[in-house]
Amino acid sequence: MNILYAIQGTGNGHLSRALDIVPLLQQRASRVDVLVSGPPADIELPFAVRYRCQGMGFVFGKKGGVNFVKTFWQMNSAAFLREIRLLPVEAYDLVISDFEPVSAWACRRQGLPCVALSHQSAVLSPHAPQPTNADLVGRAVLRHYAPATHHYGFHFQAYEPHIHTPVIRQQVRALPARNEGHYTVYLPAFEEETLVKRLRYLSRSVRWEVFSKHSRQESEHGNVWVRPVSGAAFVDSLARSAGVLCGAGFETPAEALYLGKKLLVVPMKHQYEQACNAAALAAMGVPVVKNLKDRSLDVLDEWLRFGQPVPVDYPDATGAVLDRLLADAGAGWPASAPALVV
Repeated sequence: MNILYAIQGTGNGHLSRALDIVPLLQQRASRVDVLVSGPPADIELPFAVRYRCQGMGFVFGKKGGVNFVKTFWQMNSAAFLREIRLLPVEAYDLVISDFEPVSAWACRRQGLPCVALSHQSAVLSPHAPQPTNADLVGRAVLRHYAPATHHYGFHFQAYEPHIHTPVIRQQVRALPARNEGHYTVYLPAFEEETLVKRLRYLSRSVRWEVFSKHSRQESEHGNVWVRPVSGAAFVDSLARSAGVLCGAGFETPAEALYLGKKLLVVPMKHQYEQACNAAALAAMGVPVVKNLKDRSLDVLDEWLRFGQPVPVDYPDATGAVLDRLLADAGAGWPASAPALVV
């Protein structure tokens, strides 16, 4: 079987998941070609990438949300449509998309199956937790950004049979988790100055290790150590930390929970997926704050003093999920296969 595995390159979560999924697919298929779309990411992939596309990536801002001006500026519609036309999806027996739009729309254009293997597929499930305030536009964007015909999802809990617990990469599973007292921070939608100011105001006795997408070099600000994003350094900091303060993405919170770290999340503004993740984490007992303003600091202070890890069970089942997906594809998508999410 010839497989095209397409990855959304914005952020690090999709690429982190690919570190485990691509080698497992290579063990199960005669040929696996990889496509990555979006702006350059912080994780280098240890396997060949056949296609690199501009796609439709999201640009992080510096005030807690997506920078929509820069996002739409880099969405060159003519280039995107050209990438859709030129991508030879018909040359593959199976196209798997991790929330990647070029491959998904190329399949839609030619009337071919496209399998979503992503966290977003799970978020769209009616069985998954939803935020209190409905966001019809955000949900519509999530549904139509990378349309698929069949869905296999990952979430913080297995809310229904076609939703599976997170892919915890082998690099993280092999880590010896310990507590050296510092707190690891990854809030890519906040600028360095804001993070340093708020963290120093919150506590000068706590050691903060901040990983910033907006910093080119390391810097020390009292008890706040700011570092450029680096996959290996971040994972090492995560394993040694007392707790993790991060956005309400998927992979970083999942890895923190797996490593037994206490966790607090700040969902990115105007990002429906993160609002859904925050709802799911809150239901599990993870504290959530909307921002880093003064009224949120009491929650952060209480978390620092009294917060506890939330226990989870995340078995290594990625291979079994892929076996199920490939069996469904080989059987011509039987009625039991998870079809389009409504």
